[in-house]
Amino acid sequence: MPNTQVLQKGLGLYVIITRPTLPYARIAEQCVKLGIRMLQLREKDLDDRKLLSIARELRSITRGTNTNLVINDRPDIAALCDADYLHLGQDDIPIEQARKIVGNMKIGLSTHSIEQAKEALKKRPDYIGFGPIYPTNAKAKPDAPVGTAQLKQVVDFSPVPVVAIGGIFPENIDPVLQTGVGSIAMVRHLMQTEFFYECAKMIIEKINEYDHATTICQ
Repeated sequence: MPNTQVLQKGLGLYVIITRPTLPYARIAEQCVKLGIRMLQLREKDLDDRKLLSIARELRSITRGTNTNLVINDRPDIAALCDADYLHLGQDDIPIEQARKIVGNMKIGLSTHSIEQAKEALKKRPDYIGFGPIYPTNAKAKPDAPVGTAQLKQVVDFSPVPVVAIGGIFPENIDPVLQTGVGSIAMVRHLMQTEFFYECAKMIIEKINEYDHATTICQ
């Protein structure tokens, strides 16, 4: 059962598209139907033309809806498809340089330690990612797991939403939500299934369950 930790005002379920089982367009359509706020395109192995084509297709589906399109790593692609957000990692172009390409577009930053989180917040991003929470092979060179204790510290001091990411599945999501984090990113659980809608709906209900429980306990 949820505890009484107050959930951070967050972004809810944050979907990251990476080598999906279902077509890109179908995932975007189902995200819109579910009211998912954040949909990130993270494909590192596609050529630029293919990546831009997919980004524009996702933009055409999400435009005018509550689902924000996020482009990972590539400020040029983000600008060309008129994305809502750009997401940058620790090894990507610095946020100050990205601003010269995307202007006032919202930007999120990945962080993998408390120190990185503090440094990232000095740059005034719109949100920060923090993880991996648990061991994961979703990346070719995964960072060391940070665990839920460090996640709670970052949630407590961050003035912007913190997105927990890395190795999160239904069987281990409760300790993550018990930190008070209000944003959960998932890759493998949602991408390696033909039942995206059902899996995403279940996670949304779990997040809402914590949010409702903490609201009535305040």
